[in-house]
Amino acid sequence: MYFYAVKPKNISILINFNPLELFQTKGKIKKVYREAKASYLNRIRFAVGMFYFGMGLSFATWASRIPDIKTALHLTEGDLGSILFALPMGQLVIMPFSGKMVTKFGSHRILVFSLIMYVICLANLGLATSALQLSLGLFLFGLFGNLANIAVNTQGVYTEVLFKKTIMSSFHGMWSFAGFSGALVGLGMLALNLSPFHHFLIVGGVVLLMVAFNFKFLVKAKEKNKIKTSEKKKLFAKPDSALIWLGVIGFCSMASEGVMFDWSGVYFKDVVKAPGPLVILGYTSFMIMMASGRFLGDGMINKFGRERVMQISGVMISVGLFTAVFLPYIIPCTIAFMMVGLGVATIVPTVYSMAGKNPTVPPGEALTIVSSVSFLGFLMGPPVIGHIAEAFGLQFSFAFIGIFGVLIAFMVSKIRTSA
Repeated sequence: MYFYAVKPKNISILINFNPLELFQTKGKIKKVYREAKASYLNRIRFAVGMFYFGMGLSFATWASRIPDIKTALHLTEGDLGSILFALPMGQLVIMPFSGKMVTKFGSHRILVFSLIMYVICLANLGLATSALQLSLGLFLFGLFGNLANIAVNTQGVYTEVLFKKTIMSSFHGMWSFAGFSGALVGLGMLALNLSPFHHFLIVGGVVLLMVAFNFKFLVKAKEKNKIKTSEKKKLFAKPDSALIWLGVIGFCSMASEGVMFDWSGVYFKDVVKAPGPLVILGYTSFMIMMASGRFLGDGMINKFGRERVMQISGVMISVGLFTAVFLPYIIPCTIAFMMVGLGVATIVPTVYSMAGKNPTVPPGEALTIVSSVSFLGFLMGPPVIGHIAEAFGLQFSFAFIGIFGVLIAFMVSKIRTSA
């Protein structure tokens, strides 16, 4: 891989008994960046952050109008559930190829292209007049969303290298902040009685303006494959084992996150027995603390180190979920869900940051491997919880997910102590 700004050294590693060393970036910042003003580097960081924000705003905009589209197309809950599955299917289909595309064409080009297509697909969702059209639209929405996700996180890794400190959590914080913004904009559009199509069109225009004002400041990098031609791996060859371990950690975190997204409201309604307006308290407290934790996470990681922060985060996930199980009352559960939000806040950004610095796999491909394993947790967690809850109760299912936090702390400890 080579940067306009960074030139990694060629280092051959025969045996490495400390897997964490696989994620230490070894490079030399060229003079043009070494002497660059802090204001210019901050402009790069702002530009990359705006792409994270644009992606989060687009997704939240779609989510805010799902009930209206369901009503307009006369869909049942079962119909909607089946149609919504088209979005992760699009993500899964492109996953084996997104890293290769980012490596070949450059993350800055793929990011601009995929985000433009993402907002075009968003607008088209508002034009759907049948279940089939909506399913096809969501499939493409998921496809370009995953491509943009790999590209933007690759940009995040590059920017982190330029700053020589951890800043990935703040980028993911921008995505979370965009989620709040999208929900608020959605409420405003509903108050104005705007159709989903006009709503999506307005937001799409805003995102395209963000792209126009910020694409020039993306880190322009072209990756070289880090293995010799004679040693190149096949498309579905066995990936780096260290990346798989990071993916499993991400899997546990995203499974916990997915359960909170989909089941926190149900838990407050059916288990906590919260009165009407307070049903959303659990979800809201979780989201606020997750976003706050991502903005504060970089400072904590730079001060205490990735491993310690990830271990504490795993413990917080478990303590939070077990507290909600054994103390199913409004105040304890609200505090518990806040703990879970803080716990999941920094794990995935940290895992992505470490994966992108693997010296044997280009960042785009490394992120594809890790995000593919991690995303399975987000995809499988909520439906698995539903089946467990049907058989043993919702509290038991939350306790089951609580074990994942302990597993995160254990796996990070094993990686750290492998020497």
